[in-house]
Amino acid sequence: MKSFIISSIVLISISFSSYSQKKELSLSDAVLQQYRSLSPEKLYGFSWLPETNKYAFFDNRFTTLFLADVSNTTPKKIIDVKEISKVLNEEIKFFGGLEWVDKDNFIFSNGGKYFMYDILKNSGKLLFEFDDKAENISYNIKNKMFTFTIANNLYYLKDTNVTAITDNKDLNIVSGQSIARNEFGISKAVFWSDNGKKIAFYQKDQREVSDYPLLDISTTPGSLNSIKYPMSGQLSEKPKIGIFHIESNKLVYILPRNKPDDYLTNVSWTPDNKFLVVVEINREQNHLWVNVYDAESGGFVKTLFDEKNEKWVEPENPVFFPSKSSNNFVWVSQRDGFNNLYYYDWSGKVKIQLTKNKFVAKNIVQTINNGNEIVFTATGNSPLDFKYFAVSLKGKQREITSISGTHTLSIGLDGKYFFDEFSSHTIPSISQILDHNGKVLRELIKGQNKLVDFAIGETEIGQIKAEDGTILYTRLIKPSHFDPTKKYPVMIYVYGGPHAQMIQNEWLDGSNLWMHWMAEKGYLVYTVDNRGSANRGFDFESVIHRQLGTIEMRDQLAGVNYLKSLKYVDSNRLAVHGWSFGGFMTTSLMLRNSGVFKVGVAGGPVTDWKFYEIMYGERYMDMPTENPKGYEDANLLNYVKNLKGDLLLIHGTADDVVVMQHNYALVKKFVEAGVQVDFFPYPMHKHNVVGKDRVHLMEKVLTYILENNK
Repeated sequence: MKSFIISSIVLISISFSSYSQKKELSLSDAVLQQYRSLSPEKLYGFSWLPETNKYAFFDNRFTTLFLADVSNTTPKKIIDVKEISKVLNEEIKFFGGLEWVDKDNFIFSNGGKYFMYDILKNSGKLLFEFDDKAENISYNIKNKMFTFTIANNLYYLKDTNVTAITDNKDLNIVSGQSIARNEFGISKAVFWSDNGKKIAFYQKDQREVSDYPLLDISTTPGSLNSIKYPMSGQLSEKPKIGIFHIESNKLVYILPRNKPDDYLTNVSWTPDNKFLVVVEINREQNHLWVNVYDAESGGFVKTLFDEKNEKWVEPENPVFFPSKSSNNFVWVSQRDGFNNLYYYDWSGKVKIQLTKNKFVAKNIVQTINNGNEIVFTATGNSPLDFKYFAVSLKGKQREITSISGTHTLSIGLDGKYFFDEFSSHTIPSISQILDHNGKVLRELIKGQNKLVDFAIGETEIGQIKAEDGTILYTRLIKPSHFDPTKKYPVMIYVYGGPHAQMIQNEWLDGSNLWMHWMAEKGYLVYTVDNRGSANRGFDFESVIHRQLGTIEMRDQLAGVNYLKSLKYVDSNRLAVHGWSFGGFMTTSLMLRNSGVFKVGVAGGPVTDWKFYEIMYGERYMDMPTENPKGYEDANLLNYVKNLKGDLLLIHGTADDVVVMQHNYALVKKFVEAGVQVDFFPYPMHKHNVVGKDRVHLMEKVLTYILENNK
């Protein structure tokens, strides 16, 4: 073996043994049934009933609701859709978005209608029927009010009375919807104060942002769907945060303190409801300020602290208040190279660094133990795991989920009990109740391997070294009929970009079932999580700064070198496939390292980073005027003459993430250079092809590889 190989297997290979008389997995089932009929059994839609040790869950179709208790885990049927349809005189097909208001009442939606149901009285009522134009509907349990948007304005609903919070006449000024294209951890746009008397919300002014045309072919003639798309180096949206006072109908705004196109994000209310804490980030994304604003006036109060980094800063968690009686807060920062938790006082001084882990904390979940412990998610000692930890306000840390794997935890009353659902490389799924210390009290469901009757081969999780010695994790899927004395072609599946990790310690190891289908066609399917991908710390991720594609390709080629060292690999029959950033990587490998791969299939690829949006693109590449060489080196339009082998480019024609200009520009360059290339559009699909059409997509991708990699 060569020196770059440090371990061929770091987890026991999963094997579906005894292959005689096994069923063949169809591509349609591999694509559509991985998370349906072929998924291990789970407790679907688990939720704790407020202020109790009772819990509820659904059947796998979300049509029947069951109730159980920590002390009596035998489920009791509460109601099904047929019964509730009779009670409400409404056809209910499934329970949508069920949420408990208290231990006896829940709300759920059916289309635009929202219902309240009382499980003790077996009665329910219609709360409100929203107009078809209403979007972003959310319910505030404490004061029993809805917020929603219509077009670009925000409204709230109390009882049956609708009140407009904003009245933006210009459609380019948008309130109550997410901003910054959902970067910086933004996942919602409306924030209620704890006392229910004020509503904070995002607003964006897009008047200076360029319009981008998408063609709608569903009309005759085709029509224009124009979206706002801020490309790198161009004019961006200008954010505000509104604060609406329900009792007085007063509306005040918070603006960026520095430049008008700075980012405002990570909004949180103080426990006393007097202040709003907002993180401001400069357009360059290398400096952030944690600022306090007066909720009454919207006026700036103070900056608690700031952070800088010459590469980038990317806060994804708002300040967290562990106590309802204090404005002392916890902040998640990777200032020491890994996300850790820091406990601050209200003056902005660090009281104590709560965690000092050399692994990545992800999110704060909530407090338990009367507010004395904070539950947070993190990778733990293996970057392939996803686990739950608790840390006291004095910095004493403990692990709640001790078993290696990928966990989803639901916290019961004050953390006395936890519902834990997890899987791993060797465990399909286990649903169980844990006590306060993480000890297993009861195993509720042990999911079975639904693939046991199918011809499925082994998956090996391994490690190789990058050129600088950094450990990279790998995944190798073999066919069930694998014979080490034979030579096999390889398909490398790649993503390789920030915020993603392809290899995880979970059932099927983060792979898609279609990869196993491909393996059964006589292929090895290989993946490397290169530098720049997630959950390895700032140094691992930030090495890509200003040079997207360069380091990542080197790591992928280290994987190729490892494959070539294996006697059972046919080095002359290597193919590569990826989507989005993986499409960028696929095309980069085909053009900037031509001759390594015989076939490539790139879906939704970035081809020139100046065509990509500001918030993501400028974080990693800076502006085009600031980093002309980085943009030039990564620009795939410069390398079309290098193509050797067959390349298929795929794009959704309504893609509003990686707009189709990327692929059109690249194809145009191929035409100008006289180089033949294949191109396939998916009409009216956005950034990914979903639904039943996804079977067509994967057949297109895999057939292309099978037919051209001979």
